[in-house]
Amino acid sequence: MRRRTFLFCFLCLCQVSGFAFLQQKCSLKGRWKNELGSNMTVKAVDGSGLFTGSYFTAVSTQQGAHIKESALSGQVQLKHPVFGFLVKWSFVESVTSWVGQCFVSQTGEERLETTWLLRGKAKTEGDDWSQTRVGKDVFTRLP
Repeated sequence: MRRRTFLFCFLCLCQVSGFAFLQQKCSLKGRWKNELGSNMTVKAVDGSGLFTGSYFTAVSTQQGAHIKESALSGQVQLKHPVFGFLVKWSFVESVTSWVGQCFVSQTGEERLETTWLLRGKAKTEGDDWSQTRVGKDVFTRLP
């Protein structure tokens, strides 16, 4: 009987531990860095999921641009780690939007997997086709 009780308690503990792992949540608030060296800071997320912050890109499509920090704004689903945000670049005539999801590894490390669209200003209507770019970024939390 003791052996069964011990086994039952052990299995319950394993399930509770596993369930706690599955319940780990990712908080967007804080500082993040992507694989290209760009830095993002997300301020507090409000009760409706809205957030603001800043973005400092390490890359630019415009040669000779003096890169400056730019404002970002976005929204996160409060019950699920799915989000989107937009940056209006302060140093070029373009905007970029990201959509993604936060994942938490078994070791507790948070990672933002995103896809982005960058829209630049077309000089003419005929150049419109060339002014939207698509890519992916992976952000990791900075200490």
